[in-house]
Amino acid sequence: QVQLVESGGGLVQAGGSLRLSCAASGRALRGSVMGWFRQAPGKEREFVAVISWDGGTMELTDSVKGRFTISRNNAKNSISLQMNSLKPEDTAVYYCAVDQTGAMMRARVPGNADYWGQGTQVTVSS
Repeated sequence: QVQLVESGGGLVQAGGSLRLSCAASGRALRGSVMGWFRQAPGKEREFVAVISWDGGTMELTDSVKGRFTISRNNAKNSISLQMNSLKPEDTAVYYCAVDQTGAMMRARVPGNADYWGQGTQVTVSS
C-alpha cells in the first residue's frame, strides 16, 4: 500500500506561481512513474505531468509546457510540480498519483493509476 499526501495548493493571482509537493509513504516506489493530474469543476480528471523513476524522463500536457516543471526526489519519496505563469484555466484540484508499472505512456491515463492522493486545491484569480 502507498499513501500519497499533497501540499502547496492555494489561491494566487494570474501570472503568479505555486509549488505543489507530494510525499509518498508505504511500499517502495522503485521503478514507478509518478505524476500530477487535475480536475476542474464539472470536468473529467486530466493528465498534467509524469516523471520516470530516475527522474530523467518527463512528459507534460501541451497546455502547461513552458510554465510547469515536474521533479522527483527518490531519497525523500517525493515529487514536486513548480507552476509558473498561472492562468485562471489552471484552477482545479490537483492530484498526485503513482503507476507502479513504470510505463510512461500508460501513466498518462488517469484510470491506470495505482494510488492517488487526496488532492490539493489550486485557484487562480483573474
